[in-house]
Amino acid sequence: MGMFRRFFVDRSITSFAATLVEKYATPDEWATLLPSHAIAMRFVSFCHDQSRSLEPNTVLKIIDLVPCADPTKEAGAPVDPVISAVVYPRRYSAIAKSFWQHSGEGISSRRAELCHQAFIDNFLMPSFKDDNGRNGAPFGPFKGPRRYQKGTVTIATEREPSSEPVWDASVPREPNRNTDECAQFVEERYGRNLDLSLARNAKLAIRKRIAGGLTADVDLKTTAEVAYPSISIRQVPGFSEDDVYLYPSGMSSIFNTHRIMMAFKGKLKSVCFGFVFTKPASILEKWGPGCQFYGNGSDEDLNDLERRCARGEKFLALFCEFPGNPLLKCPDLRRIRALADRFDFAVIVDETIGNFLNIHVLPHADVVVSSLTKVFSGDSNVMGGSLKNTMDLEYEDNYWAEDALFMERNSRDFVGRIARINRNAEAICNCLKASKFGEPTSDTSLKATEFIDS
Repeated sequence: MGMFRRFFVDRSITSFAATLVEKYATPDEWATLLPSHAIAMRFVSFCHDQSRSLEPNTVLKIIDLVPCADPTKEAGAPVDPVISAVVYPRRYSAIAKSFWQHSGEGISSRRAELCHQAFIDNFLMPSFKDDNGRNGAPFGPFKGPRRYQKGTVTIATEREPSSEPVWDASVPREPNRNTDECAQFVEERYGRNLDLSLARNAKLAIRKRIAGGLTADVDLKTTAEVAYPSISIRQVPGFSEDDVYLYPSGMSSIFNTHRIMMAFKGKLKSVCFGFVFTKPASILEKWGPGCQFYGNGSDEDLNDLERRCARGEKFLALFCEFPGNPLLKCPDLRRIRALADRFDFAVIVDETIGNFLNIHVLPHADVVVSSLTKVFSGDSNVMGGSLKNTMDLEYEDNYWAEDALFMERNSRDFVGRIARINRNAEAICNCLKASKFGEPTSDTSLKATEFIDS
């Protein structure tokens, strides 16, 4: 049975969480799995902010699962976690799920499956901290998987400078393994036949396709050498893959855009314009000073927004879809852009339904977000101007290598597939118009051109 992944946690993820809880927690605790320590810290902050019943002395434990330590580094050198688990009392599960559901910051099922097996085989080791950053009780002696095991690893005690493994310098050194290389080991061990060494090029190819600089199928080994066409479909001079940022989910792209906007301009109320679904509004409400919600996305709503701004009310940003899902209403982006320039707020446009081959919203927006799983088949954030400096400082690449490879493969026929989708959609629309049962709410193909330069 298929399930919308934003509402149900995949079984592979809950299975991995159960394994960690059984080993490192008590029966009345549970764990949420996240892709980085920074996100785990945001999770902890959210739990404390949202729960008035969370006792002041309640400590949420963070378990960073890291690859077997690189012996070429000095003891105590930082090792990026592959997964960070936050352990908390089960009575706070509703708050934990709210973070997972609205932020989109959880791990993918592919990541869970690979890392779960790697953990069982002792290829991933725990680094244990509480939510104050203190080292937890040290774990017992740890040995890597047999194919890599060349000596005994002991865990430093809490009184020593570091809780990272200490290697015997006389033991032959192993190659350095970062997060992608950890995934490569698991892939080779468990036989999915993916060349994860190409993950970086796969991400580059996805970013180039989004930027409009890659429209053909190319060998991933030569992706970096592909030149941009003389005329970009994005219609923004100088725009390139360096302005595209990949996130592991659509909600994550919206959540992080809002988070980074607040880092750039300060904590101000935002505007949610024309979203039928309330999840984006929930992001703005739960992680900021509030949200002005305009569900209809009408001209009357823009009139009200203009009056509020003229009276001195300040806003961080306006979030909208173009066109909206599912009613396909198109907000007046030209007028929104004029109001944003006049009253100094940012414009964030979700182009998922229209997609960048059909509509060109980037000239009217400060940020464009798009859920690649819908038609591009992943997610991207597109930044421009001085905001990009903040983006470069705040951005963390948590797009799992295997997911990126699958996304790149699936998107190779994107251009041709969109052409077929357009023809089919037009045929269905004409059929509905001719039917006595059909009463379309709007003709988006005509109205969209009123509000942007398509």
